[in-house]
Amino acid sequence: MTEAKAQQHGSDDWSERQIAYYRDRAGEYDDTYSDRMSMPRLAKALDALPVSGDVLELACGTGQWTKLLLPRARSLTALDAAPEMLRRARDRMRGTATRFIEADIFEWEPDRRYDTVFFAFWLSHVPPIEMEPFWDLLRRALAPGCRVVFLDDSSAKVEIEERVDEAPVPTVRRTLSDGSRHVAVKVLRDPADLTSQLDGLGWDAHVETIDAFHLSGVARPREGA
Repeated sequence: MTEAKAQQHGSDDWSERQIAYYRDRAGEYDDTYSDRMSMPRLAKALDALPVSGDVLELACGTGQWTKLLLPRARSLTALDAAPEMLRRARDRMRGTATRFIEADIFEWEPDRRYDTVFFAFWLSHVPPIEMEPFWDLLRRALAPGCRVVFLDDSSAKVEIEERVDEAPVPTVRRTLSDGSRHVAVKVLRDPADLTSQLDGLGWDAHVETIDAFHLSGVARPREGA
């Protein structure tokens, strides 16, 4: 659903509109990685992060990160809300034992526990009102003593985003190659603020910059928090 269609139908559901954007973007999503993403640097950063065991990837998109997680995982589960994204991810992971789940993360409940929960460029799509429920979900998805690992944009990217000032949650406009206009949640956090926020939610987190525009993090739930 484009921004214009969403307004026409009176929809102010930010999650539904965000999913609609990624459904429509699936056909050109990989262009982001070939044109703009610093994949060699980010892949090297991923190599240094503690990914192992039974791995759950949230917001897997077309499987760009899924393929990098596979050699380090005992088992691999990948989740996304957009069926168009998942079709491409399944094609990319054809011949592997990767388990795919189609679900809205904000409505999903894990059916098992994992050693590593990983997401790349997803946390910035979680609005402030959903941070506590989202990290509660991650706690339920983790096996005891295990960790969340993530990569994301840093606050330096605020200059290239087109903000929607009147939106109920932090939102940006995005335009696809066909000219259609969409909206998505975008919350750019710096390492210190994010570490402090996760501390308040009961997580021991280490968040650091990778380069001028990206950050990485590892977080473990505190016992009794």
